[in-house]
Amino acid sequence: MTRPSFKHAATLAICAAALSACGKQEISSKVANSGNENISRGAQLFADRCSGCHTLETAGTQGSATKVRDRERTDGPNFNVRPEDRDSVLYAIRNGGFSGAIMPQNIVVGKDAEAVADFVAEYAGAKANQPASPASSNQGE
Repeated sequence: MTRPSFKHAATLAICAAALSACGKQEISSKVANSGNENISRGAQLFADRCSGCHTLETAGTQGSATKVRDRERTDGPNFNVRPEDRDSVLYAIRNGGFSGAIMPQNIVVGKDAEAVADFVAEYAGAKANQPASPASSNQGE
């Protein structure tokens, strides 16, 4: 058996680096370039602290289950399809989610918690199914 050459080792290192970047997402340029430093900071904090359990495309996170059969106990809500308001997000941060069973309490605090809440309230629910309003359903009459 021959030992791998330096050339082979370098090739393997390059391949490993390329594969480690597969599936990696980043914070949306819409958020990063919004000009709102609080929202941008909230997006970064969300990506750093919440990405393991929550999905929110604008933060580049994919922590929620996409199929019921794949669901794990730690999977949190998918914020792409679940809108939230600022006060509800702050409540969940302070109290360990709504059930208090999985999410750590005070995963962010103070101004950081407010930044995360502002970010989630602004961008959560972007892909939620919106029911037709009564006004739009009567337009054909």
